[in-house]
Amino acid sequence: MDLEHDEPNYMAIFWWLFALTVVEVAITYMPIPKALMITALVVLAFTKAALVAMYFMHLRFEKRTLGVVALAPPILLVMFVFIIYPDTAWRVFQHWAGH
Repeated sequence: MDLEHDEPNYMAIFWWLFALTVVEVAITYMPIPKALMITALVVLAFTKAALVAMYFMHLRFEKRTLGVVALAPPILLVMFVFIIYPDTAWRVFQHWAGH
């Protein structure tokens, strides 16, 4: 069953994406710690990706199951990073410790 929905305001989404991009560029010129800068840029990138997925890919108007399918890869990526982190950290430690 195909449910009709109102056409998203693409220009409003464009301007939000533009504003977030301006904020990203501004952050790169701010004298803030690298960790804070990277965290802010990653949060902004995820926000922009979510806006694109929700409105330009129309996921906001799809059934919940499609949303779960769309969220599965990022969740699996985070799990993968946490799974391989101990091995990667150990190898980096051994490299810098001179073993």
